[in-house]
This record gives sequence, C-alpha cells and structure tokens, in this order.
Amino acid sequence: MSDTPIQRAAWRDNVYRVIFEADTPAGKLFDIVLVVSIIISVLAVMLDSVASIHARWETELVFLEWLFTIVFTVEYFARLVSVHKASGYAFSFMGIVDLLSTLPSYIGLFMSGGSYAMSLRLLRLLRIFRVLKLSYYLEESHVMARALAASKRKLLVFLLSILTLVMILGTIMFTVEGPENGYSSIPESIYWAIVTLTTVGYGDIAPKTALGQTIASMVMILGYAIIAVPTGIVTAELTRAQADRNLVIACPRCMLEGHDFSAVYCRRCGEQLLDHTQTSKEEDAW
Repeated sequence: MSDTPIQRAAWRDNVYRVIFEADTPAGKLFDIVLVVSIIISVLAVMLDSVASIHARWETELVFLEWLFTIVFTVEYFARLVSVHKASGYAFSFMGIVDLLSTLPSYIGLFMSGGSYAMSLRLLRLLRIFRVLKLSYYLEESHVMARALAASKRKLLVFLLSILTLVMILGTIMFTVEGPENGYSSIPESIYWAIVTLTTVGYGDIAPKTALGQTIASMVMILGYAIIAVPTGIVTAELTRAQADRNLVIACPRCMLEGHDFSAVYCRRCGEQLLDHTQTSKEEDAW
C-alpha cells in the first residue's frame, strides 16, 4: 500500500485562495462583494422590523432575503469544500455564524400558523448575525482579536479586583445607609456600587446621609480612574499587535491566519500552507 498522501484537487485550492486569502485580485473582489452583501442584508433585516416599511415593501424584502440567503448558502458550502477539514470549519465560531445567517430562512419554510409565529420571528432575527461575518474582511479585527487575547489575563485580574471592590463598597453603603434609605440588601447595595463606579448613575438609589454622600462622591471620582485601566491595557497590546502584524495567510486545515508570507507550515497544526508564489505574481499584476 502506498504511503503517498491523497492530493487535493487543484480547484479546491483555487477556491480556498479566493475565499480565505485577501492578497489576490479574485480574493479582493470576493471580499468586496461579500461585504456589500452583508451590509445590504443586515439593513434589510432591520428595515423589515419596521411595520410601515414591511407592509409597503414586503415583496421586495422577501426577494432580497432569499437572494442573500442563496448567496450565503453558496459561500458556506464553498468554504466547507475548500478547507482540508470541513468539520473544523463547521464547528468554528465563524462557521456557526455562517450557518445562522442562512438557516432561519430555510426553517421558515416549514413553520407556519399562529402557534409558531413567535418562534419564527425569533429565528428570523438571527439573520442579524450576518453582521459578524464582516470580521472576515476587516484586517484590523484580527489585530484587535490578538490584542484582546494577549491582554485577557490582565483584564481578568482587573475584573476580579473590580468585583471585590464593588462587594466591599456595597457592604459599606448597606451599613451606612440601611434599608430606611433604600439600601434594602447587600446585593442591591452592590448594584448601586456598580452603577456608581461605572459613572452610569441611574439615580434609582441614592445616599441620604452625609457620610453616605461622601463615600458616593469618592466612588464617583474613583470610577473615572478605573475606566482608564482596561483602556490602557488593551491599547498597549493593540500597539504591540499592530507592530507585529503579518499578512493574512490562512492555514487550509485549521484556518489560523496571520502567518508570515515566507511561512511553509502552520504554526498551530503543522499543515503545509498553500504555495503563495502565484499569489505574489497576481498581487504584482493587480
């Protein structure tokens, strides 16, 4: 038995380059068409929720809905057949988003009657998930994702510190103000601390005593300082990620992006990357 691996069909590699790579004329055109389609389809979903517009333009909105459903269905299956491992894409976050952008329309064909009206409406609202597909085509979204991933431990420590702080502040305010001033329990006092510390200030609960007002004033001032902490953390990681940004070269197996243009193998799964020699020539021609 031969140990020679089964070669992928050339057309699958070509489809993969068009869909997943953004460095060829065909890939750029594909991205532009998909971005425009996503934006128009999301606008159609929002306009369809306006009763007056739905009553007047129902036929046109239904036509647009099915047009984009067919477009996104073709795109979904094209992605499935072009990657090395279809299940890896199908169960990935963006694979699920792609499925949610098409599935509600088909389910609606089999649901009718008053008893299903609410379920059908909820399913149709899932079409708004199409807006998440835009992250495919915004290179900056990959930089943002890498920055957030790099700063997640710092942000987690920050959130735990804030959680501890609001619990302490809520307990103090419950002790100082008490139920007679609206602070009926420690959880409700913690709610007040969160609202005050984030500078939202609904005003549904407010301190009445001089000591409580003094504490509230300090919490408000502290809130401005605290807001700057996560901003600084993410900004620092964004600067670093922007400096280290690579070309968007995706692995055909696990779909990890951000490889160096000279990379031969995927840094996550070890899969051999597609040959980008032709990609370079097409980019120069473009």
